[in-house]
Amino acid sequence: MWNKVEQYIKEHQLLNKQQRYIVGLSGGADSVALLVLLHKLGYQVEAAHCNFKLRGKESERDEEYCKKLCHQLALPIHIVHFDTAVYAELHKVSIEMAARKLRYRYFEQLRKDIHASGICIAHHRDDSIETILMNIVRGTGLKGLMGIRPRNGYILRPLLCCTRNEIEAYVQDVGIEYVTDSSNMVDDVKRNKVRLNVVPQLKTLNPSFDEAMMKMVNHVEEAEKIIHQSIYTALQTMVCVEGDMPLWLETLKQGRGSVTLPNFTLRIDKLTAYVSPEYLLYYVLSPYGFNATQTELIAQSLTGQTGKSWVSDHFEVVIDRTQLLVAKRETVQQKAMKIPETGKYIYSEALSIRITEEQVDEGFEIPKALHTIALDKQKVAFPLLLRPIKQGDRFTPFGMRGSKLVSDFLTDQKVDALTKRKQLVLVDAMDTILWVVGRRMSDKARIGSATKAVYRLVVE
Repeated sequence: MWNKVEQYIKEHQLLNKQQRYIVGLSGGADSVALLVLLHKLGYQVEAAHCNFKLRGKESERDEEYCKKLCHQLALPIHIVHFDTAVYAELHKVSIEMAARKLRYRYFEQLRKDIHASGICIAHHRDDSIETILMNIVRGTGLKGLMGIRPRNGYILRPLLCCTRNEIEAYVQDVGIEYVTDSSNMVDDVKRNKVRLNVVPQLKTLNPSFDEAMMKMVNHVEEAEKIIHQSIYTALQTMVCVEGDMPLWLETLKQGRGSVTLPNFTLRIDKLTAYVSPEYLLYYVLSPYGFNATQTELIAQSLTGQTGKSWVSDHFEVVIDRTQLLVAKRETVQQKAMKIPETGKYIYSEALSIRITEEQVDEGFEIPKALHTIALDKQKVAFPLLLRPIKQGDRFTPFGMRGSKLVSDFLTDQKVDALTKRKQLVLVDAMDTILWVVGRRMSDKARIGSATKAVYRLVVE
């Protein structure tokens, strides 16, 4: 098993002996085998144990065992306690889901704190088969038929090549004890029902059921390669990504959900011409946290109303005329800022505005840059207000006589729907829009032949 795991790690490029890794340690045979194996293979590992406070004395026993094991191996261990039942009740999720969310959230925070390169989890081949069966029961696509993957972002699974029996035999051979979670032996949750009831029944139909499932996984993986290639080729002509396109495509392949994923735009005409727009959408949006139901609705709405949107935990999809916009959700509401007189005012970390008074003389030049304007002093009434645009906002663009909706002006300027939401305007005491900031000043305060003094406004 030693050589088998080492070869699997190399084959999937999971670990590097020059880097540090966290190993999720429950005290069971699987996680104990993973910790011992990686340690003996020369990898830099630190254990992390979660006490979910669900099994009374048994939970305390597991924690003490993990401490003792790490002391014997001279390895660091990080321990956290959770009131899982309270969390489940508060968030209206099952105990199983609550424990999972708490565990992975803690592991990720710990990874950042100790600058680890990955989080090693002791999933094995039997776990993957059980996951496939559960996915089939729920209804799944091709990815669900491939079971648990060796890598999902920072989550690494070096034992997927091994069976439960092989792992238990290894732990016995090296003479290391482990603890048994009694809750795993009760068929009160879906996974336990699959493990204890469904799999044994399937093995009565085919004693080589495990091997048959792995053959299916291999076939699906080969089919996925063809699909990947088709989608990658198509995406080259329909997507514009903020950042590295090859890196983004690799991230999609891994299926990772992360707030660090880049924003991108997708051409609707190219998407609708693809052989399966819905599948392509699910492929690119599922790593962003969008589920199959949402991607189906998005696919049905591609030629619909501009501005229609859908949200996941961290991202938003918006239909914007000829393109689909996918961007990180804004967590901070834009504010309004009062400007009582000339001076410098800081609106946000990214934007400040400076207002100065100048006399119009022979050397005066009207500014031409988009971030600078000059307004006739006699036509400006303080206090000013810098605020986001509102529905129904109108102004008279420089050079025009009649008024125009700011939203229509931005549309004419080919400003996308998400950027529109962030657009600021500067209004005076009479609620007259003087400037669509960074784009066009109003004709109402333009400099004329009688202008003797101006206010110069610069956004920085």
